[in-house]
Amino acid sequence: MGKFEKLYEQVLQGRSDANIRFDDLCHLLQKCGFEERVRGSHHLFRRDGIEERINLQKDGNKAKAYQVKQVRNIILKYHLGGILK
Repeated sequence: MGKFEKLYEQVLQGRSDANIRFDDLCHLLQKCGFEERVRGSHHLFRRDGIEERINLQKDGNKAKAYQVKQVRNIILKYHLGGILK
């Protein structure tokens, strides 16, 4: 299992939302087909066919726990599991 598959599983399990590295979460979203745009400290992600926009901000070098939960909910809602490139 590769790095992003492990991270994907970690995000879906939801047991360590406060321990997900910010850069890793951004790369995971890009692997899931999201486009990233940076405006100041905000990293905005969007993808065709997905209504919600994801707005991430760093908390040190980690992603904020509530934002990891939002990413998990979008992955589950749109069944984005099998598309890691």
